[in-house]
Amino acid sequence: MPGKIALVTGANGGLGTHVTKALLDANFTVVGLAPRIQQSDFDHPNFIALPATLTSLDTAKQAVATVIARCGKIDVLAHLVGGFAGGQTVAAMDDAIWQRMFDANLNSAFHLLRAVIPEMRKAGSGRIIAIGSRQAEEPAPTIGAYSASKAALVSLMKTVALENKDKGITANVILPGTMDTPANRKDMPGADLSQWVQPASVASLIVWLAGDAGKDVTGAAIPVYGGGL
Repeated sequence: MPGKIALVTGANGGLGTHVTKALLDANFTVVGLAPRIQQSDFDHPNFIALPATLTSLDTAKQAVATVIARCGKIDVLAHLVGGFAGGQTVAAMDDAIWQRMFDANLNSAFHLLRAVIPEMRKAGSGRIIAIGSRQAEEPAPTIGAYSASKAALVSLMKTVALENKDKGITANVILPGTMDTPANRKDMPGADLSQWVQPASVASLIVWLAGDAGKDVTGAAIPVYGGGL
C-alpha cells in the first residue's frame, strides 16, 4: 500500500467525496467509512470501503481494528461525519433534536477518538482533523443544538491536541461556512452560491494538514468562510 493510511468518515458524502479523492490524488491509501459505502464508489486501487456506523465505542473500535488488520496503521483520521437540524428556539427545543445533534456532531467523534488515539500513540505520530462549523463560534437563532454540539467538538479537539502533543500527534478542527454540496443546494434553493465554501477548498486544507507541511499546526480551529465572510 503506497503512502500513508487515512481513515475518512463520511467518505462518500458531499464533502467526503472531495476529501477522499484529494487524499487519493496525494498518494494516501484511503479507508472510507460510511453506513452505505461501496468499493465501486471510488475507482482507485488505493481505496478501501468500510461500511460502518459510529453509534458506540464498540462500533468505533471494531472499525479501527478492521483498518489496523488490513493496513497495519492509521496515519490520518479525517472525521467528516455530522448532521444539521434547526428551526427551534432553545426554550421550545425537544430532547430528540438536542440528542440527535450531539450524537452526530460530538459523540461520533468521541467514540472514534478513543479508538484511534491509542493506535497513533503506539506509532508515535498521527494527524487528526475534524469538521466543525462557523456556528461553533458564531451561534445563530434556532440552531442552538447544532451550534452547541459543534462548539463542544472544538473544545474536544483542542483537548486532544494538548493531551497528545508528546507523541507527535496533531489535532485540528476546520470551521467552514455553508458549503456548496448537493444537500445544501436542495435545502436552500435560491441562495447566493457565490457566498458558499467550495468542498474542494476544505479538502485541500485537509490534505495539507495531513502532510508533513502541517506538522506544526495543532490545537487550531481554522475558519474557512469563503465569500460569506
